[in-house]
Amino acid sequence: MHGQWSKPMTDTRLKKKQMKQFDIPNHFRSPVIGRVKEWRRVNDPRKKDFSPTRMDLGSVELIIPRHMGFCYGVENAIEISYRALRENPGKRIFLLSQMIHNPAVNADLEALGIRFIMDTEGFQFIPWEEITKNDVVITPAFGTTVEIEHMLREKGVELATYNTTCPFVEKVWKRSAEIGSKGFTVIIHGKYRHEETRATFSHSYQNAPSVVVRDRSEAEELARAIRGEMGREAFFERFAGKCSEGFDPTTDLRHMGVVNQTTMLASETQEIADFIREVVTEHHGPGHFADTRDTLCYATNDNQEATLAVLSSEADLALVVGGFNSSNTAQLVTILSARMPVYYIRGEEDFNADAITHFDYENRRECVSKEWIPAHRPLRAVVTSGASCPDAVVEAVMRKFNALAGGERSLEDAVHHLVQQG
Repeated sequence: MHGQWSKPMTDTRLKKKQMKQFDIPNHFRSPVIGRVKEWRRVNDPRKKDFSPTRMDLGSVELIIPRHMGFCYGVENAIEISYRALRENPGKRIFLLSQMIHNPAVNADLEALGIRFIMDTEGFQFIPWEEITKNDVVITPAFGTTVEIEHMLREKGVELATYNTTCPFVEKVWKRSAEIGSKGFTVIIHGKYRHEETRATFSHSYQNAPSVVVRDRSEAEELARAIRGEMGREAFFERFAGKCSEGFDPTTDLRHMGVVNQTTMLASETQEIADFIREVVTEHHGPGHFADTRDTLCYATNDNQEATLAVLSSEADLALVVGGFNSSNTAQLVTILSARMPVYYIRGEEDFNADAITHFDYENRRECVSKEWIPAHRPLRAVVTSGASCPDAVVEAVMRKFNALAGGERSLEDAVHHLVQQG
């Protein structure tokens, strides 16, 4: 990834936030992965080295990307959610939707009594009429819409205390407002039904005409409208539910800027921004495209860069661990699939020696692969996870895979050897 979108710009406040230590449950942590991460941090405090870590288990080698697992926004959300439980015994506690896109974390919160009001696509589990001012309502890391915020405040629900919205999501909202106030239409690169994109879209159209594009294909359809090659009726049919109320394609596609859902593939956002800039400049002239800065979060960028660095390794397969509705995890699957067989799994319960149940992201379905562990040795496997996956879940995957593949060395011995060798 190179160019405008390859290195996110973060202000001093966000940089300081990255260094905060969070109070999260120990059962989400991994002594093994934690030691590897700390060893890499000490030896590379400025995060300049994106080469992977190689764990020698004898006839098995695990290749671990430089960056993976919980990010600032996720740890912040988890800390606040568990604090809400401690501080409100006897009260009803609700989450607007899933705290993060990870089944292990969400199941743990539900087991402790937190109830989800909606699912990730906005389907209502609990009617708004049941929520009262005496309830505790937690805003998830993805944020929420302006309409939901206003509705809950009118009910007297206090939202500020347990608002876990990631600061990098809020940064996108701020950037959208900035370009919107200057007369630019906001193009959001994202998955329209994803809760973060729904929240960003809601905040964006408070200040400017807004439209969501999912990929290059939809960007090319938007380009037809910019050039005047698509009539109003065709535009509203193609972008139904994806453009703000009152959107006028004859006037609102003259000045534009691009922001993105923070977990999208950075290279794809770059491609879309460059393409729209070229089209609008060619059709309307210079000055019609806003110089937007990168709104991809630092953790997503680091994880994608680290995963790209893995591609130079000779690996036989990759295990990508995370929730199947996790956008940032899916991007890692996309990157690795270009070079090796990839199994997208939720955790160690998804596989045994004979078969592995995994998610086919391209076709959006679960499938089962048999005889999935190659017979030859040495065997090299990449193991990584999305920003919402606990390290403990990844360690369990590594431990079980090592046992099934016949590694002669334990994870603890491999890490000890790694650290001793420097």
